[in-house]
Amino acid sequence: MLIVQKFGGTSVGDLERIQNVANRVVETKKAGNNVVVVVSAMSGETNKLVAYAEHFSKNPSRGEMDMLLSSGERVTASLLAIALCEMGYDAVSMSGRRAGIVTDNIHTKARIEEIDPAAMNKAIKEGKIVVVAGFQGVSQDGNVTTLGRGGSDLSAVAIAGALRADLCEIYTDVSGIFTTDPRIEPKAKKLNKISYEEMLELASLGAKVLQNRSVELAKKLNVNLVTRTSFSNEEGTLITKEENIMEKPLVSGIALDKNQARISLMGVKDRPGIASDIFNKLAEAEVNIDMIIQNIGQDGTANIDFTVAVGDLFDAKAVVDLFVESGDIREESYDENICKVSIVGVGMKSHTGVAAKAFATMAAENININMISTSEIKVSMVIAEKYAELAVRSLHSAYELDK
Repeated sequence: MLIVQKFGGTSVGDLERIQNVANRVVETKKAGNNVVVVVSAMSGETNKLVAYAEHFSKNPSRGEMDMLLSSGERVTASLLAIALCEMGYDAVSMSGRRAGIVTDNIHTKARIEEIDPAAMNKAIKEGKIVVVAGFQGVSQDGNVTTLGRGGSDLSAVAIAGALRADLCEIYTDVSGIFTTDPRIEPKAKKLNKISYEEMLELASLGAKVLQNRSVELAKKLNVNLVTRTSFSNEEGTLITKEENIMEKPLVSGIALDKNQARISLMGVKDRPGIASDIFNKLAEAEVNIDMIIQNIGQDGTANIDFTVAVGDLFDAKAVVDLFVESGDIREESYDENICKVSIVGVGMKSHTGVAAKAFATMAAENININMISTSEIKVSMVIAEKYAELAVRSLHSAYELDK
């Protein structure tokens, strides 16, 4: 088998942990597998480099930041290769450039356009363990680029796809995907398998184990993805095609997102195109809209409620203010004390009453639902933030996810 293994910052946080990673890689190699390892920078290293840059400039060029920040992963890759060689295993480290990772020209948040795996395949055929610096690539015009948040996961998935690897293992500080956050509900259970679609929903709804860009890429490239801990030999969670999962649970998980704000627009002029005007301006300001509700108000006006990430609230308010000043909106209000709790499961496709049970569970706990959004495999509810953890525990119990 050809296995791609990715180790995050906490897994390579110091020299002892890098040695532990080397031991784990050697175990995989001894089992008769070819191994390609993708590594992040040592934990804290990226923040340190950012601080160095800010010592000289509060607004350094993005191109120089890419050159600077990409060095953290290269340090880890070299150290791991040195450790593996010392253990008697032929290993070679590669930068994103040498590994053939070609991106677009968008510095600090580049997207992978293609991978030329020739150098990696040559090393693999020579029996070497390949260690690739994650989070980075090179643009068509030869500049170093970085892939943004979760970039090393993206590197690993893309490399697994390019090499047609049998498995891509993402090692983190948690042992897999759980039915909900175990810090909120200690009865949460680890899932053995979950579909790409369910994982995408959970990732976009607040579950932080995997970023949705890497799951989207795994689905596109048909890469079997496993997330597991680097601190034990515990089995992880396989993220795969829905048809590879024999027993599809009604609900797989409960997600909680506290990074939400609600914007209410009252007395919106009820004229054709007003909603389009408002949301086009929000899009131009790069404000990502989540849930939207429109109600017909009084005297030829409408009320529109929508949610945004808290970090987008300032930009959203600037756009809304323009429409208030022009008279298209009579009044605006904002609420940051909300959260979104969601239930996710492919089993919803073939079962009725899933949403009804969620609403009944909220009613039994006297939790008022402000907004509702549904898809084929998801039901999301906006509620007051003070009820967040109660809602998660109640829903987890209602769908018997602890059994």
